[in-house]
Amino acid sequence: MPTEPETDYDPELGRKFIFVTGGVMSGLGKGITAASTGRLLKNAGFDVTAVKIDPYLNVDAGTMNPFQHGEVYVLKDGGEVDLDLGNYERFLDEDMTFDHNVTTGKTYQHVIEKERAGDYLGKTVQIIPHITDDIKRRIREAAKGNDVCIIEVGGTVGDIEGMPYLEALRQFAHEEDEEDILFTHVTLVPYSKNGEQKTKPTQHSVKELRSIGLQPDILVGRCEDKLDIKTREKIALFCDVPTEAVFSNPDVEDIYHVPLMVEEEGLDEYVMERLNLKDEALPEDERENRWRDLVTQETTGEVDVALVGKYDLEDAYISVNEALKHAGLETNVDVNVRWVNSDDMPEHHAQRMREADAIVVPGGFGSRGTEGKVEAIRYARENDVPFLGLCLGFQMAVVEYARNVCGFEGANSAELDEDTPHPVIDILPEQYEVEDMGGTMRLGTHETEIEPGTLAADLYGGTSCTERHRHRYEVNPEYIDDLEDAGLVFSGHENNRMEILELPDHPYFIGTQFHPEFRSRPTRASPPFVGLVEAVLEDSDRDVEAAASDAGL
Repeated sequence: MPTEPETDYDPELGRKFIFVTGGVMSGLGKGITAASTGRLLKNAGFDVTAVKIDPYLNVDAGTMNPFQHGEVYVLKDGGEVDLDLGNYERFLDEDMTFDHNVTTGKTYQHVIEKERAGDYLGKTVQIIPHITDDIKRRIREAAKGNDVCIIEVGGTVGDIEGMPYLEALRQFAHEEDEEDILFTHVTLVPYSKNGEQKTKPTQHSVKELRSIGLQPDILVGRCEDKLDIKTREKIALFCDVPTEAVFSNPDVEDIYHVPLMVEEEGLDEYVMERLNLKDEALPEDERENRWRDLVTQETTGEVDVALVGKYDLEDAYISVNEALKHAGLETNVDVNVRWVNSDDMPEHHAQRMREADAIVVPGGFGSRGTEGKVEAIRYARENDVPFLGLCLGFQMAVVEYARNVCGFEGANSAELDEDTPHPVIDILPEQYEVEDMGGTMRLGTHETEIEPGTLAADLYGGTSCTERHRHRYEVNPEYIDDLEDAGLVFSGHENNRMEILELPDHPYFIGTQFHPEFRSRPTRASPPFVGLVEAVLEDSDRDVEAAASDAGL
C-alpha cells in the first residue's frame, strides 16, 4: 500500500475499512445501519470494531446536555462519548475505548499541542495535511488487530464542520487498495402525497458527496417500507452505482431486527464480496444464529416498568431502555417502558407510576426533578414495588431512607442543597480541588466487592462485579452506621465507598452507584435489570397461586 509522506501513522494498521456517511437529514439511523452490518460480519466469523466520528468542537460528550445530544455513554476506560458507541458495543458485543471516538476538539487539541511543542519543525500547520493526517492516524490505530473497522461519520454530508473528515476519507481511499475500502451512504427516501417513493433527496445528497471526491459503493435507503425495484433502479441510474448496490432499510418494530432486515436484503453478502472476504467467511450453516433466535423468540408475557426521570427524551435514557429490553429477552417477556416525568410527577404522573409493575430511577445531574424521584422511591419502598436505582437513583434512595426512616429531616445530597443539615451524599474527596468540568468525574470501570449472602451476591453470582461509573458524589461515610442501623444494607463497596444498597425485607429493592446499563447486551443482559424483571414475574406467579388457592383449585 502506498504511504503518504510526512505522516505519523502506520499504514499497516487495520485490514478492511467501511465508511458510513449520511445524507438529507440527521437521525436517519446510519449508526444502526453500520452496527447491523458489523453484527452480520461478526456472525460470519470476522473480528469487527467501530469508530464514531463526531465533528463537534467538544473534546468529548461529557459536558453536553442530554436534551441536545441524548445520553452520555461511558466506556470502560472512562471515555465519555456519543450514544452511538453504546449501540456499537451492544450490537458487536465488544468493549470500545476512548480511541474509538474521534471529535474535532480532540483532533485539533492534539495538533495544536504538537505545534506548541515544536513537533512540526517550523512548518505552517494547516487542515491539510496536519488535521487530516491526525484523523487518518486515529482511524487506523483504532482498527488495529481487527479484520474490519466500520467508521461512522456523524452529521450530514454538506455540513461545514464535517468537511475535514470527508477530505481525510478521500485521501484514505487513495492510500489503500481498492478492495480494502468501502463507502456506504445512508439517505432518506420519503413518500410524496400520492404514495410515490421520491429519489431526488438521495440524488442531491450523492451529488454533494461526489463533489467532495467521494463515490459511494453502497446506498442504503431509509424509508417506511422496502424500496420498490423501480426506485432502486432510478437511484442506481442517477447515482452511478449498480442496482444490486442499492439496499432498503425500512422501519422495523425494534432496532434489533435491523440486522435481520439488511441480511434479508443481502447487504452482508455484498459487503463481503466487495471487500474480497467471501472466501474467509464461515459457511452460512456455521454462522452465529443466537442473535436471530433471541430477537425473534415468542414472548410469554409482558411487564410494565415506570422510568422516573426528568428528561422527556428517549435518547437521554437509551442505555436504560435497552438494558430493560435485554432483561426481557433473558426472561422471555416484553418490557414496556412507561415514561414518568419526575419534575411534575405529583400533579400529572403519580397514577402512571402506580400502574407500573416496577420502578427504575436512572442517573442524572442537577436538582430539577429530584424531589419527584424521592417520592417515587418512597412509594416503591412502602408498597413493595420492585425498584432499581442507578447512580443518582441510588443516591436519592439513600436520601429518602435518611429522611423517612432514620428521621433526618432535611437530609439531602450536598450537590443539590449546599445548606442541608444532613449531607448524606457528599462530594468525593478527590473532587474538592477540581475546577475543570470535562472528564474529571470518577469515570470508567471499577471493581466492587459484594457481601456474601446478599441479593447483590445472588444477582452477580459471586462476591465481586466490575461496572462503569460516572459521578462526583458518594454516600457520606459519617452516616453509614446510622443508615445500616435503621435497616438499609450496603451490600457492595470499594474500600470505604458504598456501591450497592438493598433492603432485605423487600421483594426487590436495589440501588447501584455504578451504571450497570452500560455493560448490558442483548446476548448478555445486566444482572440488576434481569433481577428486576424476575421479581415482577415472581410476584405475578404468587398472585396467580394465591388466586387459585382462594378459588379452591
